[in-house]
Amino acid sequence: MIIRPATPQDAAVMSDLQNRIIRIGGTTAHEVEHDAAYVDAHYISGPGVICCHLAEDDSGLIGFQSMGRNDALPENWGDIGSYVNPDRQRTGAGAALFAATLAVARQKRVAVINATIRADNVPGLGYYNRRGFLDYAYEPEYQLKDGRRVGRISKRFEVSGV
Repeated sequence: MIIRPATPQDAAVMSDLQNRIIRIGGTTAHEVEHDAAYVDAHYISGPGVICCHLAEDDSGLIGFQSMGRNDALPENWGDIGSYVNPDRQRTGAGAALFAATLAVARQKRVAVINATIRADNVPGLGYYNRRGFLDYAYEPEYQLKDGRRVGRISKRFEVSGV
């Protein structure tokens, strides 16, 4: 497995993966599919992006993780999003992606990393718990476009060495 910074040339395959996850449902708050231009602007090279890494091997893209600025959060916080191929979860890709993101967070002096996850996304909550993220906010009324209330949990990771 290789972990490397994402480039705009990766946007199409990253979009394909994210859209597959959106279509499956249940593990992302995104409900609308995104094209490669959106993925590039929001996860790879847009002005709010702090970093984006992807995990790949001989079979292709395993997953990606992006950290960016979020105007709703304090200035020295990063906001993280993680997307791993459902067929390749629990293979170490997520841990390796977070190690790369954390290294950049330290380098860029990000004090706290935020992750906001649907409350019904058990695998996602477990992933962030295993990384050491702690709950700090809960939105029990968060609902999807179809009206289902799923809630959202915000978790924080204190970046040491900053």
